Amino acid sequence: MTTSLTRTPEQEARRRSTVVWVVGIAFVGLVFDGYDLVVYGTVLSTFLRDPTQIGEVTPAVGGALGSYALVGVLVGALLAGTVADVLGRRKVMLLAYAWFSIGMAVTAMMSSTTGFGLMRFVTGLGVGALVATTGAIVSEFAPPGKKNLCNAITYCGVPAGSLMAALLAIILLAGIGWRGMFWIGALPIVTLLPLAFFKMPESPSWLLARGRVEEARALSEKTGVPLEEAAAMAAPVGDKPERTGFAGLFSGGNALAAILMGFMSVTGLVLVYALNTWLPELMTRAGFSTKGSLSFLLVLNGGAVIGALVGSRFADRFGPKPVVAGCFLIGALSIAVLTLSLPLGLLLLFVAIVGLGTSGTQTLIYGFVANYFTTKVRGAAVAWCAGFGRLGGVGGPLLGGFLVAAGLALNSIFYVLAALALLGTILTLLVPTRRAPELHSIPIEPSVAPGQGVAAAGSGQPTA
Repeated sequence: MTTSLTRTPEQEARRRSTVVWVVGIAFVGLVFDGYDLVVYGTVLSTFLRDPTQIGEVTPAVGGALGSYALVGVLVGALLAGTVADVLGRRKVMLLAYAWFSIGMAVTAMMSSTTGFGLMRFVTGLGVGALVATTGAIVSEFAPPGKKNLCNAITYCGVPAGSLMAALLAIILLAGIGWRGMFWIGALPIVTLLPLAFFKMPESPSWLLARGRVEEARALSEKTGVPLEEAAAMAAPVGDKPERTGFAGLFSGGNALAAILMGFMSVTGLVLVYALNTWLPELMTRAGFSTKGSLSFLLVLNGGAVIGALVGSRFADRFGPKPVVAGCFLIGALSIAVLTLSLPLGLLLLFVAIVGLGTSGTQTLIYGFVANYFTTKVRGAAVAWCAGFGRLGGVGGPLLGGFLVAAGLALNSIFYVLAALALLGTILTLLVPTRRAPELHSIPIEPSVAPGQGVAAAGSGQPTA
């Protein structure tokens, strides 16, 4: 049996090609998740000031409309967590791409706050399923020592998509209107979905966890992912067999970590969604022009992308727990600094650092969760993080709307958000430390000779 110590150049090339395709497709999918996150924030000011678009929108209604999509994400993520651990990652991802694309297209045709809010919820179901599945499949293909990096690259799609939404709004919003901005979000159904259908394979670790050893062996040969590595990802924690899905996630040694990580995600997503929804409006009230206010979104999400990529390298070297805690703390301090009277250049710099401490930290949390748990519960764990965490996403726009409607000063709003980031630091430090299983400790019974298994589940061999 081939081991990771006797890999041939051809196998290494297949592995690299597979990782590039999986991470690349997953990244682009989350770009549109990030686009969906921020596109509403870019058009909110239009709705607040022009009742002819979808009806009268007050700050309270605006916050509620921003939250409906997040309720959908919560429901979609929790449903996908169980389904993906049972039916496979690939099927759920393909369905999610189609679902949220169609949802964005229909949203663009709405003419009332009721219809708009309903379609934001429906679209959120697909976005939730995608976010809940992506981290699991990327972790199961990523090579050892680069798992946090691969997850960070993938989940940087979220702030990159947010960045794209802010940039396109600056350039195109005046010309194509809010409906055109939502039509852009429907593009994956004719671009990404066909590509993923042919190039996104099923996970060998998931096949092993389901007892489909022959299929896993065949897929291992085609993708270059070592079978013993896939088995290590699927190995149970401790001596007892691990239950699948949410039943396994909230039993035994998994429960405390799962609960803490869920609340970490809640805290992180309150910050992400509050800032991405309300930052343009807050900066408009601070005296900046509409385009100038949107530029803060650009800087915020640019800082998140760069910060998450740098942070992931430290997470692979020192472990994700201290890095995530440190990023939360950096976020708390940098948000507090925004209350000072700073020159524009320094203000933009600290907004970028806030991006690292909010959206960038949330990116690292997904990698932390995906690599902490085993294959049988990994989909449920990421779904729990993305789904339960979306309570924070629901609360973020509502919190921003409440604080604005209450007439709080800008500084007071930032202090509230800084306190939440500090809470995230504490929650992260409380997560128990866990050692990963060693490759040589995972037995794999060779039921068939390498290369003689059935065709890989759901996909042909990825090629460069």
